[in-house]
Amino acid sequence: MAFAVPDITLNDGRTIPQLGFGVFQVPPAETQAAVETAIEIGYRHIDTAQMYGNEHGVGAAVAASGLGRDEFFLTSKLNNGAHLPDDARREFDATLKALGSDYVDLFLIHWPLPGRYDGDFSQTWRTLEEFYRDGRARSIGVSNFTQHHLGRLRAETTVRPAVNQIEIHPYLTNDDLRAYNTDNEIANEAYSPIAQGAVLDDPAIVEIAGQAGKTPAQVVLRWHIQRGDIIFPKSNTTDRVRENFEIFDFELDGGAMGTITALDRGERGRTGANPDTMNWVPKS
Repeated sequence: MAFAVPDITLNDGRTIPQLGFGVFQVPPAETQAAVETAIEIGYRHIDTAQMYGNEHGVGAAVAASGLGRDEFFLTSKLNNGAHLPDDARREFDATLKALGSDYVDLFLIHWPLPGRYDGDFSQTWRTLEEFYRDGRARSIGVSNFTQHHLGRLRAETTVRPAVNQIEIHPYLTNDDLRAYNTDNEIANEAYSPIAQGAVLDDPAIVEIAGQAGKTPAQVVLRWHIQRGDIIFPKSNTTDRVRENFEIFDFELDGGAMGTITALDRGERGRTGANPDTMNWVPKS
């Protein structure tokens, strides 16, 4: 059965598929095959990053697909060691080369990095604005930015981020930040949408899945879709990659949605680093 993935319209007028395929932690040597499988299933939105070291595999899979470049929405992210303008320009050129494309659909600052480069992500953002204005980044955004980071960008720069990619899942609903993003017309992208698998054994989710005739992962991903999040689950298992794509033939009712949202644990539910305390240090 073919499923139509809905699009989200960004504040710059561009659209992004609400469901994509993520390649975080996919080994570089396995990335091309993994993305080719995702493309065969129907994914056209691929999320990678300089930090992951697998942009080349994404580009190779897109090239091998036989489909036009305009059939895909490709996202990558600026590495933590490249926030200074000249470094950002150099690494952005390297991303385009690795992807085999003269543009990227969405380019993000990966982390705000408090305490590093004096936290001057506004300067970094102005460099991304260069890529946006010359068309090599069709949209630009941020990742792991909180309200105060976004407020600083609003005060000090010109182009509003199109998306904010943040950790969101039933154990960390991140509702205050999601609402702030929405109020400022910044789309919410949810990474770790199933909390790296931690939510899949939750009794409430298992019960809802049984009632819906779906798997726990499908139920959680559907919860995201109905909340308006952009998601890109990842898996190296073909059956699970297909399973994650088959979430558009059912809906959760208001009771199920509320039950899942009520599982929120706040900061105790976070599986990744806190953006306000994550202080990246380069490897020696």
